[in-house]
Amino acid sequence: MKFTKYILFLAVLWALHACSLSKNLSEGEYVLNKNELEGVELANEEELENLLLQEPNTKIPLTNSSLGVTIYRFGRLFYDSANVNRKLKTTRTELDSIKFLLEDNADNRKLQKKRGKLESKVESLEEMAEYGNLVMRTGNPVTILDSTKIERSATELDNYLYNKGFLDAEVDYEVQVKKQKANVSYKITERAPYLLDSIYTKSDNENILQLLEKHQEDTYLHRGDLYEQNNFIQERNRLEEMLKNNGYFMFTKSFIDYNLFYDTTTKKINVEQRILKPSFSEKHQIYTIDSIRFKVSPPSDDFIDEKVEREYRAIDFSFYRDRFSAKLLSSRIFFDEGGTYHRDDIIETQKQLSNLDLFRYINISFDTLGTSLRANITTQPNQKYQLTNQLGLSITEQLPGPFFSTVLRNRNFFRGGEILEFSFRAGYEGVASATDQGVYQSKEFGTSASVIFPRFLIPFYDRSLQKFGRYNPNTRTQFGFNYTNRPEYTRTGINALLAYNWATRNNRQQFTVNLADINYVRTPKLTEDFLQVLSDLQDQGNNLLWSFLPSLVSSVSAQSIINFNKYGDFNSNKSALLRLFVESGGTTLNFFDVPDNSEVTDYANFQWLKLQADFRRYLPISSKQTFAYRFNFGIAQPYGISTGILPYEKYFFAGGGTSIRAWQARRLGPGSYLPEIGDRGRYDYGFEQPAEMIIETMLEYRRKLYGYFDMAVFVDAGNSWMIGVDTSRPGSDFRFDRFYKEIAIGTGLGLRMDFNFLVIRLDLATKAVDPSMPEGERWVLDNISFNQLFGLKGQSVLNFGIGYPF
Repeated sequence: MKFTKYILFLAVLWALHACSLSKNLSEGEYVLNKNELEGVELANEEELENLLLQEPNTKIPLTNSSLGVTIYRFGRLFYDSANVNRKLKTTRTELDSIKFLLEDNADNRKLQKKRGKLESKVESLEEMAEYGNLVMRTGNPVTILDSTKIERSATELDNYLYNKGFLDAEVDYEVQVKKQKANVSYKITERAPYLLDSIYTKSDNENILQLLEKHQEDTYLHRGDLYEQNNFIQERNRLEEMLKNNGYFMFTKSFIDYNLFYDTTTKKINVEQRILKPSFSEKHQIYTIDSIRFKVSPPSDDFIDEKVEREYRAIDFSFYRDRFSAKLLSSRIFFDEGGTYHRDDIIETQKQLSNLDLFRYINISFDTLGTSLRANITTQPNQKYQLTNQLGLSITEQLPGPFFSTVLRNRNFFRGGEILEFSFRAGYEGVASATDQGVYQSKEFGTSASVIFPRFLIPFYDRSLQKFGRYNPNTRTQFGFNYTNRPEYTRTGINALLAYNWATRNNRQQFTVNLADINYVRTPKLTEDFLQVLSDLQDQGNNLLWSFLPSLVSSVSAQSIINFNKYGDFNSNKSALLRLFVESGGTTLNFFDVPDNSEVTDYANFQWLKLQADFRRYLPISSKQTFAYRFNFGIAQPYGISTGILPYEKYFFAGGGTSIRAWQARRLGPGSYLPEIGDRGRYDYGFEQPAEMIIETMLEYRRKLYGYFDMAVFVDAGNSWMIGVDTSRPGSDFRFDRFYKEIAIGTGLGLRMDFNFLVIRLDLATKAVDPSMPEGERWVLDNISFNQLFGLKGQSVLNFGIGYPF
């Protein structure tokens, strides 16, 4: 045993030496070991660090090696730069020849498709030529000290400090070398920053001065603020935007000039903002819309003789065929003949016309005559039919599985902008059985046919199209079929849907109202084990069995999604997302005399109310570190003829890769209930736990490591409960005097591979507080030890996921 340990120790030493950062360096080359900023007191040190053009490799503690460099060197063994450059040259030549052929055959779809493939290949080869193969891009090369980049970094630091108000700052640097390692110290002398003092505007145009005064509260320049060049840039952009939205069509930010008067004694700056006169007239003029023309260009000259012209709402329409609705298109044009020019209305018009998905492009230009504008909207029809196929991996509970989906779209189906859509999806993945421990196959497929109308279908209200056009309204009618084959049951459903969707002008809020969502659900196959479990529950007073009887499930629901500052774009500033959902099920049954479930044995009826609020927030600490947290609350209450039962799909489930990760999917709770299914051990939860209420929160610290690799540390807390007493599951009911004692807590580490287009996630979570244990024994994190790294059986759970958990 001692000999084996000795050999292992030597092997580790050899591996660390082989991965040394300074290995195989040429004479005069040094590994960048450390960057230091000295003298930073008032400036933002993190922003200064981000300006440095060279960054040391992330090292394994107490060693001179880096995992990222090791991965890079391994990938370098299989990389032939000469071969890559040769392929790149050949592919570029082939692409040029295809482009040449397309000059005389612009409509040749085969050539267009080949050009697209070659352009994608060229892009991939260019990336490989610059950064290496996939393995090399996953890691990173050794950072070799570059004196040129050090000098450029010092210049960048100096420029940054000047633009942040430290006009008298100085930046120098010093390099210390020892044993092929280099430490770089950037020595910064900040000195006192300059502050803005008086700010005044000079212009001969009284109308502009009045507008500036009216919108003064929006300015980026305030007396007493630190001088920042970026604020002047933002102020120029704001003024240009504001003036263009008040009729000044020809105004640009080049007409805005600043004179800065420095007082070096008091470190104050007086700002003179000047609105310069245009060279083409005596003063800046307000422009009005004289006429509007909308032209749909034909796809080719073969249709040039099939032009149709008409006028609607003072807009001159020109179509190459009578295939478009002037009434629909006019509802997406938000400026009128005789009205003042507003830039935001032009942008909104372009966006809403694009949202119709009828045209390849939308181009809006203006012809000027004096202070009059003739608006020209030109476009070209999109392809009538579009077939989209997708093949990939999906994961719901346990293990990912392949899926295939295809969507066929028929645009402008009724010549009023409608879209006919057929879709099909089939998937296969691993899920945990509801009656046995382990992962089993789950197959699912669904198909649907939809017609999407670009308006609200409101009877006897013809003005709705024009009134709500700027909210991108649409009405979806859908009929579909779904089939699910899980380990314990097979379930089929027929669905009919009537839904309204719309959004605010800035897309910050999106709304959906499902006016009618009707499902006929059957469960033609139940395994004997699962049926026995349901029967045993019924004997104990739990009527979950009714959720698996044939049923007609109808509901009315509404959802609002409020997106604060582009949540989901995790490269942006702090952002948040709030999702609100409310549903009333079986509402129409209130108007009919329908027997409740206790009076029948072969058919189930349901009535319920459901509410859910899901809030998520993303808080960047630096360019490499972020905090993210989520709070989710939901409650669903059956009433009336339901006899206390919800449709199975309407229950809440806690646990899994997007919930409390230390518990298997759908296995946490409810409350302090401890399942007693067989002799499986302390942490063995073998049965799905549907509940009527859920409270959960998740906190994550995320950090970039190197290459595509990120890491996360997380803490999850929450549980699910039943609203009333469930005699089959003692302790499952929600009680104000003890629910806080039943909050489950899990913690763990996560590893993510972020490829921009795809995030692969591994989360290892461990139970810290288990509410199913008796009071006083619920803290279970101390089961973790060197002898039991993952605690007792079932205490730790490994979750595989695609995408972020929230």
